[in-house]
Amino acid sequence: MLFIKLFFESFRFAVHALKENILRTVLSLLGVTVGIFAIIAIFTLVDALNNGIQSSLSSFGNNVIYIGKWPFSFGNGNDYPWWKYYRRPNPDRSELKFIQENAKWVQSIAIYESKRGNTINYRSNSFEDGKIVGASYEYNKINAMPISEGRYFTQSEMSAGTPKAIIGSDVAQQLFPRGDGLGKIIKTKGTKFQIIGIFEKQGESFIPTPSNDDIIFIPYNALTKLYASKGRWISANLIAKGYDKDENLGEILAELRGLLRIKRGLKPKEEDNFALNRTDAIVEFVNGITGSLKVAGGIIGLFSILVGGFSIANIMFVSVKERTSQIGIQKALGAKNYFILLQFLCESMFLSFFGGIGGLFLVSLLSLLSTETFVISLNFTNLIIGMLISGLIGIISGIAPAISAAKMDPVEAMRAA
Repeated sequence: MLFIKLFFESFRFAVHALKENILRTVLSLLGVTVGIFAIIAIFTLVDALNNGIQSSLSSFGNNVIYIGKWPFSFGNGNDYPWWKYYRRPNPDRSELKFIQENAKWVQSIAIYESKRGNTINYRSNSFEDGKIVGASYEYNKINAMPISEGRYFTQSEMSAGTPKAIIGSDVAQQLFPRGDGLGKIIKTKGTKFQIIGIFEKQGESFIPTPSNDDIIFIPYNALTKLYASKGRWISANLIAKGYDKDENLGEILAELRGLLRIKRGLKPKEEDNFALNRTDAIVEFVNGITGSLKVAGGIIGLFSILVGGFSIANIMFVSVKERTSQIGIQKALGAKNYFILLQFLCESMFLSFFGGIGGLFLVSLLSLLSTETFVISLNFTNLIIGMLISGLIGIISGIAPAISAAKMDPVEAMRAA
């Protein structure tokens, strides 16, 4: 009961301090507001960034490995030894078959290639800058490729390179405004393809990941006929997916590396002439950047909060001085030192909380800037962090004034009136 009484009394004094001189108090609490806003805004934006990336990569699933000659690079482009990677051989169908027959940790593997900058025609309608993607049968088991209309290829259609295609939603909308694309014959690169399916609309993603919206998806053997017959170079890649257990990733990488070295006849001391790229490498790179942003935002916010802490300490010293006689009366009536100490300490915490709530309110307004791919939302964890920081600043700022009030002599305090 004593604590509850103390709690409400301290809250009443804090509200009274706000009402007594609103402008002075608001200006004093502004430092805490800005500091909490800086820290929690950075945390919230970083979370939105991570969520956007995770959402963009979710279509790939777990344990997906890209096998090609070019490694993913997120560093300084001037240090990227492209001339060395350029000489590497491209993966081919013999390597695909070898891995399929010998791998134990690989659940699915496919070969694929894509070519952008193609015009896709249907009668008088055309879709510019379309992307032709050719892949083997198991590609849809690795990449999420939901189909809204029609069906996927059969194994025999893939093997034979049948001139059939599944098109993206943007392509379908452009070529068939009335939505009657199934079964129609489209033409690209001088070759006709029959539409057997239309992909669901994927929409924009936070990072540039492969989209199904603007593609014409055909069997890999059909792609090789389309380009290789004209003397154009096919630069294929393999994509492999392990079983959905995070702890298997090391085994998958080691197995793929060993099989490829055997297939390519590499000697023990020769370096790999292929790259095994993981989608989570993107997340690791971004986490390094966002971690630095959190530290930078925390430091900036810390300075603002320190300024706000000094302002709250100033308010509390003024409050102690204004209530000196009241403190003397309380002590004369038997109030203990710890009661006086907690009273002013709780008041300081409440004042700091008011400043923190202002900062969190400003952070919540950032949600108005959300987009389809970058959703900003103040989550519960960041809310609690903001309130804890506010409470801690209130304790630190109020401890000195509270101690000075608790140590007052009751007789001298009443005489000060």
